[in-house]
Amino acid sequence: MSSHTTDRQSVASSSRWLKNYYFLRFGASAAWVAAALIVGRTTPLIGASLLIAYPAWDAIANYLDAERSGGILQNRSQTLNLIVSLLTAAAVAVALGQGMNAVLFVFGIWATLAGLLQLATAVRRWKSHGAQWAMILSGAQSALAGGFMIKTAFGPAPAGIADIAPYAAFGAFYFLVSAIWLTVSDARNGRSGISA
Repeated sequence: MSSHTTDRQSVASSSRWLKNYYFLRFGASAAWVAAALIVGRTTPLIGASLLIAYPAWDAIANYLDAERSGGILQNRSQTLNLIVSLLTAAAVAVALGQGMNAVLFVFGIWATLAGLLQLATAVRRWKSHGAQWAMILSGAQSALAGGFMIKTAFGPAPAGIADIAPYAAFGAFYFLVSAIWLTVSDARNGRSGISA
């Protein structure tokens, strides 16, 4: 087997993982939004659990993706995102004792940092996978949304989990777009797993 064939198989395997990963992230984010809006708004304990779980899940997802993409040492932006998300989950747990505006402030900082790190990951992946424009847009929008959440946290209106749900919903949308885009791109390349 030639090295060229091996490289193509490696890229195909990586592309399959990335599509599955994006679909997984979409499903998890969509489920979180539904749970937040249906149950989280009316049941404080569940709402608090969802608020801690969201960044915790992001940390787990970044770890899984980094491990499948060469290891955490080879994926510094994802490793940093993992650390930031774990710290955010802990910070949210503390902020819950101070009120939802404090939680929204923590989410705003996290959205800004995580968005910039996601953008960096997408730019790095563009060479090997292509079809990363949606992830780049998602990262940029996340950073902007973070600034808006921080501003809202200092406003006079009381914050709630519904203020965070749109951020998660947009994330779900971008993950779905990325997964579909990679799927179509692979199909155009004869299902080789090599994206244009």
